[in-house]
Amino acid sequence: MSGLIGKKVGMTSIYDANGKNIPCTVIEAGPCVVTQIRSKEKEGYDAIQLAFEDKKEKHTTKAVLGHFKKAGITPKKVIAEFTRFEADHQKQFGDIVKVDIFQEGEYIDVVGVSKGKGFQGVVKRHHFHGVGEATHGQHDRLRAPGSVGASSWPSRVWPGLRMAGRMGGKRVKVINLQILKIILEKNLVLVKGAIPGPTGAYVIIERWK
Repeated sequence: MSGLIGKKVGMTSIYDANGKNIPCTVIEAGPCVVTQIRSKEKEGYDAIQLAFEDKKEKHTTKAVLGHFKKAGITPKKVIAEFTRFEADHQKQFGDIVKVDIFQEGEYIDVVGVSKGKGFQGVVKRHHFHGVGEATHGQHDRLRAPGSVGASSWPSRVWPGLRMAGRMGGKRVKVINLQILKIILEKNLVLVKGAIPGPTGAYVIIERWK
């Protein structure tokens, strides 16, 4: 397998062999269950579908519930497909995939949804400096965006202009993160650096290409 579904537990730091303190993110990676196997003959592409974390049956729709019962497992909260996997690691319905597919020292990609910041102005969203100092009548211009358009031509605002708007809450992929430590008995992976999303957010871990 090339990856797993996990949950962000939080951040901590560990010491390396040279005594250097390294900040890292703790991820609860799996165990995941194989819920579907897609093939080129039937669906047009090869993929393995994994599911993570139990979910109450009363909170699951009948269609999704039937999908899980076909695999012989209880309902799960998160489902993801992985198209990259080794030929000698073919899985079957109901197989368990654990964190032991990774090794300490190797590099991975982590996909998650970044923290939502709500509607923000240009100073926070795009790091503008404002229109100037507080003197010379600039009493309400400290965090303003300034001019946003020209005059009679083009008589409109150009698309893509950096302005105020919704910030965060987007799918983000952080690549080339090193695995510092794996705790097999607790299904934990310690990754060097930060990953997107708040504590408790679900993430997808993939082996670095």
